[in-house]
Amino acid sequence: MKIFIIIIIIITLLIVVFQIYITISTNKSETQTYNLIRREDDFEIRQYPSTMTAKVTSTTKSYQDLGYSGFRKLANYIFGGNEDKMKIAMTSPVHMEIGDSLSSMSFIMPSTFSREDLPRPDNQDIIIEMSKPEIVAVLEFGGFANTENINKYRSILEKLLIDKGISYYGNFKLLGYNPPFQLFGRRNEVIVALNPQTFD
Repeated sequence: MKIFIIIIIIITLLIVVFQIYITISTNKSETQTYNLIRREDDFEIRQYPSTMTAKVTSTTKSYQDLGYSGFRKLANYIFGGNEDKMKIAMTSPVHMEIGDSLSSMSFIMPSTFSREDLPRPDNQDIIIEMSKPEIVAVLEFGGFANTENINKYRSILEKLLIDKGISYYGNFKLLGYNPPFQLFGRRNEVIVALNPQTFD
C-alpha cells in the first residue's frame, strides 16, 4: 500500500513539473504582435499587421477535426518536414477558421523569417503566405476550446458588437495560445474582423 502511494505521489509530481515546464516554455515563445486600439468592458479591439503564415485548408466543419489534422501537418513542417530539414520555432497563437466551404488553420512564422528564408514544405497542402492586416474585436476565454464553448463566446461577442453598433464581417476565428497537452493556464480568443471605417 505504501509503495502504491509513493508511486502515485511521484507520478503526480512529474505531471506538475511537466506542466510548469510547458507553461514556462509557452510564455517564452514569440507571440503575434498587435496594436491595442481600445479596451471595452468585455472585449478588446486590436489592429494586427500583416504577418507570414504557414496555412492548411480543409473541408471539415469541426474545430476538433481541423485541430487534429491541421496541427499535425503544420507541426511536421516546423519540426523539419521541409526541403531544408529546418526546425522553426513554434509561435502563438494558432489561427483556426471554420468557413462555409473551406476551413483553415495557420501557424504564425517567427518574425525573423521572410518568405525567401522559409523552406518549402514537404507537404503540398501547406501554403506559405502573408496574412492581410486587419482590425478585429477579441473576446478571451480559458480552458480547452471545443465547438460548444467556441460558439458560446462567438455569440457573446456578436451580441456585444451589435449592442455597441460596431459592424463586422467575415467568419469568426479562434486563436489558441497553448499546446494540446498543457492542462492549466490555457488562453483562447474568439475574433472577428471589423469595418476599418468605424475607426477612422
